[in-house]
Amino acid sequence: MSEERSCVVVTRDCQTESNGTACMSYRLDSIEVQNGKRPLEYDQEGENVQRKLQKQSDGSNLVGVTLSLGSSSASPPEQTDKQDRAGDNSDRNTLFPALDRDSSINSLIRCSRSDYGAIASLNHSFRSLIRSSELYRARRRNGVVEHWVYFSCQPLEWEAFDPARLRWMRLPRMTPNDCFVLSDKESLGVGTELLICGKDVLAHVIYRYSLLTNTWSTGMQMNAPRCLFGKASLGEIAIFAGGCDSQGKILSSAELYNSETGTWTTLRSMTKPRKMCSGVFMDGKFYVIGGIGGADAKLLTCAEEYDLATGTWTEIPNMSPVQPNLENDIPDTSAAPPLLAVVDNQLYSADYAEMAVKKYEKHNKAWVTIGGLPEGVSSIHGWGLAFRACGDRLIVVGGPRVMGRGFIEVHSWAPREGPPEWNLLGQKQSGSFVYNCSVMGC
Repeated sequence: MSEERSCVVVTRDCQTESNGTACMSYRLDSIEVQNGKRPLEYDQEGENVQRKLQKQSDGSNLVGVTLSLGSSSASPPEQTDKQDRAGDNSDRNTLFPALDRDSSINSLIRCSRSDYGAIASLNHSFRSLIRSSELYRARRRNGVVEHWVYFSCQPLEWEAFDPARLRWMRLPRMTPNDCFVLSDKESLGVGTELLICGKDVLAHVIYRYSLLTNTWSTGMQMNAPRCLFGKASLGEIAIFAGGCDSQGKILSSAELYNSETGTWTTLRSMTKPRKMCSGVFMDGKFYVIGGIGGADAKLLTCAEEYDLATGTWTEIPNMSPVQPNLENDIPDTSAAPPLLAVVDNQLYSADYAEMAVKKYEKHNKAWVTIGGLPEGVSSIHGWGLAFRACGDRLIVVGGPRVMGRGFIEVHSWAPREGPPEWNLLGQKQSGSFVYNCSVMGC
């Protein structure tokens, strides 16, 4: 395996109350992960890591401090053991010697989370911080959020894409049974977790990927297990609504999941049971839109709005972009749920049949076509194509329908920049059918 390097720069402006204002810049340079070891996102840590901490005061008087971790030919084994024991017994609240803990964390939250794996390799204190939720809670409080796209084009295999650094990352492989592999699955990123909901041999099951530990785990259950539901996340919380139970009964119930506490709270039920619906957060409220419902399992064109403050549902007629088409021979249950995404509190839809992007006009409660989808991406009645919000932009993940092993593309468009003009962010050889896709912002 070839040698890899990771470089992190941390800039922190500080103010002191005494003797006026002083500006101090701390830079964490040249974090080198050698011997082919990868950062935390790859579930491996660097063995030989060198850190150079430079302190700059008033633009001058640079002081360089080099700390070597791991094995070193210049240090006898006895001395290394003493140093390791001293490090283990040192004050774990100290990260940067010249800064208190709060200032250190305020510096680290400015780093890209792509670099946290390398930073965790520095010592036990950094590793404990990165693997706790403290750093990400601080990022959330300070409005520091990075959005990564997580998707699966092969059963049990998940990848992540960083649209800022255009970097692909592979997650550890899932190890469920064959029943889970063949079942319908839903995915959602919430807080620092990626939830994959499917069905085991006898019951519904949830696999949870933790960004903090880079591992998969199971054992978590909803109060009312379900599949084919509408869902959306807002920070550390998520709402799951509708769907159907293990007997195929369409549900009207809803639940709120808190990723910080790992708890599920049952909410008031919707006015209509529905499955194969979509969910979004917009203007601080949760919307479940479209789907299949009723005694005759027909297409629903209405939506329901859930007010978190009052705990009530309100039905909104004709909010779904998918309307009945009497000329279409495709059964309603064969088409994908509405492909929806919200950017800057504006609701957008991907019309796979017309290869168009539509926007929901709130003032007149109508959908209008504003442009096209990226050329070359394909789907099967909407399945296999991902349309997601990723920060201030819309993301389309998909590829052309080809024989054999194809490729996957990630396209991006920022609505605030004008009509749809899609930019190709990344392309790699892969299956071109997207089974599941979610965005995690933290």
